[in-house]
Amino acid sequence: MRSRRARRLGVFLGCVGLLTLGLGIATPATAAVPAPLSPATRFYVPPPDPGAGQQIKRLLHQGRLGDAAKIARMVTTPQAVWFTGGTPKEVRKDVTSTIRAARHQRAVPVLVAYNVPGRDCSQYSSGGAGSDEAYRAWADGFAAGLRSAGRVVVVVEPDGLSNLPSDCPDAYPGEDVAALTAGRIADIAYLGHAIQAADPDALVYLDAGHAAWHSVGDIADRLHQAGIADFQGFSLNVSNYQPTPQSVQYGTWIAKCLWYAANTAEGGWRLGHYDYCASQYYPATAGDYSTWHLTDQWYATNVDNAANPPAGPSDLAHFVVDTSRNGQGPWSGPQDWCNPPGRGLGIRPTADTGSALADAYLWVKTPGQSDGQCNRDVAGSTTDPEWGGITDPPAGQWFPAQALQLARLASPPLR
Repeated sequence: MRSRRARRLGVFLGCVGLLTLGLGIATPATAAVPAPLSPATRFYVPPPDPGAGQQIKRLLHQGRLGDAAKIARMVTTPQAVWFTGGTPKEVRKDVTSTIRAARHQRAVPVLVAYNVPGRDCSQYSSGGAGSDEAYRAWADGFAAGLRSAGRVVVVVEPDGLSNLPSDCPDAYPGEDVAALTAGRIADIAYLGHAIQAADPDALVYLDAGHAAWHSVGDIADRLHQAGIADFQGFSLNVSNYQPTPQSVQYGTWIAKCLWYAANTAEGGWRLGHYDYCASQYYPATAGDYSTWHLTDQWYATNVDNAANPPAGPSDLAHFVVDTSRNGQGPWSGPQDWCNPPGRGLGIRPTADTGSALADAYLWVKTPGQSDGQCNRDVAGSTTDPEWGGITDPPAGQWFPAQALQLARLASPPLR
């Protein structure tokens, strides 16, 4: 099997070939993009995880006032509320309750829907609804809780498109993986449309993984299949650690690729050809972005300068970036996505990003909650050598050691 880097390089070189041919583009029909959030938007602060309160009490009892203050500042920073199961009636009630609490704060809530069947490829956050039918009933309940909600942000199914059943067929033995994949994509589109029907002011973002995962063309194609043109845009870096500048750059390329492959002029020769888009390519050294300027050059030539008029923010999908744990960037080690050590909180939630396409930087993942019981790929192990050989808390449970490290290593620092 070809490595991910090799596949990216192949896509990149193919795109360079198109660039060499000097193929221009014509202006496709454009779709209206909903008004983005105001730069002055205040985001909702949900009740803290009970584990955080317990940790603060312990730190105070130990006389560690500075550490207690850091955890307190972390949990009183705006962050998302996750909805991961329950009956349709229960999720409707929980969504409604969150909306009411946000109104009390005069703030915009960020909601995360995370209940798609077969989520997380049977890994640490596995679970979800039992079938497509059960999921759509749950989606209807979720959407019903948003009726008359006004402006809300909804992140739809983290990793749902970037970790399709077709990406991990071994997790579904004896099942029709192609049908499961089609159902997954249709489920995500269903929820997005249900949200918009219930609350036209909702900003819906389909999750698109992160900048060190899928190539631009690959994830753009998946977003297209899920009906991205009908929604505000997509989310990036949820529960991950990629640097904010690279996430914005990657998101901008995805938005331009979606626009580029929607062309219907000149005989529509590139219509649906997301594989024609230049993709990010990494050299052998992890975290080396020195070649990304070549990808920028491709988009400058084939989108920015070739379009007449140029494609601008009103023509392109927008996105949000999870900055909850990327203050120190990614970690290099086995299971780099799972409770990596030495990480820190990132940019505080804001809709004042300075980027025309980045609607907001958000704390989507609840910082301080575990990613799962990581074993660093050691077969048969249930312990994590990176955290002193302990058994990490299950996914979604409070992880005091990691929480404190995130707070201490925050960049910018907690004030």
